[in-house]
Amino acid sequence: MDIYKQININDYNYELPKNYIAQFPLKERDKSRLLIYQRGNIMEDIFFNIDKYIPFNSLLIFNDTRVIKARLFFNKPTGAKIEIFCLEPEQGMEFLHTEFNAVGCSTWKCLVGKSGKWKHNVLEKEFQYNDKTYKLFARVKDKTPEYFVIEFKWEPPNINFHSILKIFGETPLPPYIKRQALPGDESTYQTIYAQKNGSVAAPTAGFHFTDEIFKKLVEKNIKTLYLTLHIGIATFKPVKSEIIAKHKMHSEYICFEKSLIKTLYNNLVNLGTDSYRKTIAVGTTSTRALESLYYLGTQISKLGVEKLQSKLFSFKINQWEPYETSVKISTKESLELILEVMEKESINKISGETEMIIVPGFQYKFIDGLITNFHLPKSTLLLLVSAFVGDKWREIYDYALENKFRFLSYGDGSLLFKE
Repeated sequence: MDIYKQININDYNYELPKNYIAQFPLKERDKSRLLIYQRGNIMEDIFFNIDKYIPFNSLLIFNDTRVIKARLFFNKPTGAKIEIFCLEPEQGMEFLHTEFNAVGCSTWKCLVGKSGKWKHNVLEKEFQYNDKTYKLFARVKDKTPEYFVIEFKWEPPNINFHSILKIFGETPLPPYIKRQALPGDESTYQTIYAQKNGSVAAPTAGFHFTDEIFKKLVEKNIKTLYLTLHIGIATFKPVKSEIIAKHKMHSEYICFEKSLIKTLYNNLVNLGTDSYRKTIAVGTTSTRALESLYYLGTQISKLGVEKLQSKLFSFKINQWEPYETSVKISTKESLELILEVMEKESINKISGETEMIIVPGFQYKFIDGLITNFHLPKSTLLLLVSAFVGDKWREIYDYALENKFRFLSYGDGSLLFKE
């Protein structure tokens, strides 16, 4: 495992001109450019034609998380603007649904911009909704080195906190988009298939998909499956340490439906036959969630089915677990163990969190292909891509730069296959 920890982040650097970072989305999602890497060759097309490059009968795995309007702004009487960025409920992501439905009061872990100007304990904001006047109050309940704990209250208390965010909040654009969020970002900084509220950043590889593309996928018998990973703001956290061992990976909430796990298991039964379906992950978040699933199975194998049942809803995949676990079972056996627990407990979905880091040398268990945008230099997302295509990542990125592809969240896409 030490070999993985000794990876030098400077080996994953490249020069990204500022004007290559897309500041706005294209008017038509599926007209973005598409880089295809397969069998050592690079070609390009437009995303609308992606169905031509995905094998017939494949499985396509999407992250169905939905971005919330997590940025709240308060104006002080002095004119100073205070930003409160909601990260997750105080009690953790497992209480997300509870806090979204809370009326009158909700408490969240938050980042606070210009916190030094917040001298008084309570901020307030007045707003109109359905011909009624509401007041929203924010109070610092606690502070840690990483975040503030903010208690929100509102009057009258007849709407829930998710409604407060929808009315009062702003779309949380990434820090490299150097502009204020516009009304249009509420829909464009969101996939068309987003379902589960909870992310404060978007699974941007999915931005390019449209209803027309989904229709073409059906015609090729490509099956679409969904999991949930709620993306945190730490996804943009830069790797500041030269050696990756010193980088602390962020943790994110993941949830899997039983039907997804069964489909993956049944597909692995056919591994090595003509009935096997290529599995392609849409985005690094889908990849991270999917590959974390295997290590839940190894945890069950290590502890035993009976011991793990009571802990199944609070599992956690640690940062270096893939490189440190002593359990050696097949991916099929891992899914068998998970399904065994779910059957015995009549569980239709499992949820937990992952802080797993994917670095070069990582052994992918599920995916044969990856759809993703172009990522920042010296980022954990670029490490994930390199772990998938090897040293070819540099050739791919050189091509994208030389041919002026658009980078990052609102940029162009790529479809990558294993060697």
